[in-house]
Amino acid sequence: MEFITPLRPDAAASLALALIASSQAPLLVLDDRFVVISASTSFCSAFAIDPATIEGIALANIGNGEWDVPQLHSLLRATLASNVAVDAYEMNLIRDGHEPACVSVNAQRLDLGGGQQPMIALTVTDITSARLAAKLKDELVQEKQVLLRELQHRVANSLQIIASVLMQSARRVQSEETRTHLYSAHNRVMSIATLQKQLAITSNDDVELRPYLKDLCASIGASMIDDANRISLSATADDSTATANVSVSLGLIVTELVINALKHAFPHPNQTGSVTVDYAAKGNGWTLNVEDDGVGIGAGSGPGTPGLGTGIVDALAKQLGATVTSSNKGAGTTVSVVHP
Repeated sequence: MEFITPLRPDAAASLALALIASSQAPLLVLDDRFVVISASTSFCSAFAIDPATIEGIALANIGNGEWDVPQLHSLLRATLASNVAVDAYEMNLIRDGHEPACVSVNAQRLDLGGGQQPMIALTVTDITSARLAAKLKDELVQEKQVLLRELQHRVANSLQIIASVLMQSARRVQSEETRTHLYSAHNRVMSIATLQKQLAITSNDDVELRPYLKDLCASIGASMIDDANRISLSATADDSTATANVSVSLGLIVTELVINALKHAFPHPNQTGSVTVDYAAKGNGWTLNVEDDGVGIGAGSGPGTPGLGTGIVDALAKQLGATVTSSNKGAGTTVSVVHP
């Protein structure tokens, strides 16, 4: 068996110092008084320090005293006392004749044994470029969000103009059937315009469903209910949010179901009643109910006849993975869209 002769202590120390000096990472080795025992060439190069002058001086005196940072010294004292490493401590390095730099400091206690005092290995990484890139990214994201909100605001305004034109056209035409179609088109456009208004006041893609459904029902009611004392339309919802795509589908479903209820549930001129919209989530599922206290399915002017609105509701519900059911519940009709 071949035995390897161990290095003499002085040779081992020389090898260790040589390894430190050649380290690619900016590295300092400090004694228990924070005096530099050894420094890597990469440290001296990165922070414009003369390698011939750094050994034997205190950390606080390196350069023009830019490393004399009280919080850093407190962390190093704690590392010596309790062997708790300093992990990615960030600080701003202010040097004469140089731009301010952001550095990340890591420190580890070194126990050599043999009654020797512990030392500290200190590595320093300049992260100025990384922090600048992160700042620029944040600024770009913020600028994008501002532009997106502005775009959504403009889209909402444009849709409201289109809806207004449809409403004016509906009031001018003589055909009752054409007027009904124009009113329906107006409300469908307004459902998207209302969604765009909600998106314009938020900073992300999520839509709060309570204000969205309330505003949507207020818009439909203003265009279709000629006497608010006779027919009322209201919406309730929990604190749920949904993505813009899901909200579009929910808004169009509500629009079609409310239009259908207002057209068919109250056929008599002096009939009073109400239509309510309710949304509630439970776990990953949710239920959307549109309920009226009118004449019920089969008793009005054709509510059970499938039409464009029914086809739209069925298609949107299928897209959302939900099912649609209708039922008479005493007086009136309840249509439920349920996502399990």
